Amino acid sequence: MTLRTGGCLCGAVRYEVTGPLEPIQLCHCGQCRKAQGSAFGANIPVAAAAFRLVQGGDALREYRASPGKRRVFCGACGSPIFSQRDDTPEMLRLRVGGLDDDRGLAVGFHIQAAFQASWQPIADDLPAYPGAAPD
Repeated sequence: MTLRTGGCLCGAVRYEVTGPLEPIQLCHCGQCRKAQGSAFGANIPVAAAAFRLVQGGDALREYRASPGKRRVFCGACGSPIFSQRDDTPEMLRLRVGGLDDDRGLAVGFHIQAAFQASWQPIADDLPAYPGAAPD
């Protein structure tokens, strides 16, 4: 079984993720761009049961930019950890930048590409969906 570890910038929050990981999804929506301070958010869908908080539960904070979705981050350094929808609590979207080792992972596609940053256009041949990814 594959085990990956990760955490926040200051080290207050640490976690483990078990099992194989899906391809990375790059989300270009305005909320992801603002939350990451970048041209997109880099996320991997992960079963909540495969995610284990090892340290720093008391440091975690959440923000709800839209109803039904929480964005969880370190309250000390602000590093984003994951987001989770109330209607699908069994899944979370892990922020890839927090992983200690990202070897073997690859970007699978872009979502919300209609909102891409003008200063960082999508310049690869991966699938780019104007809205959400198809089921």
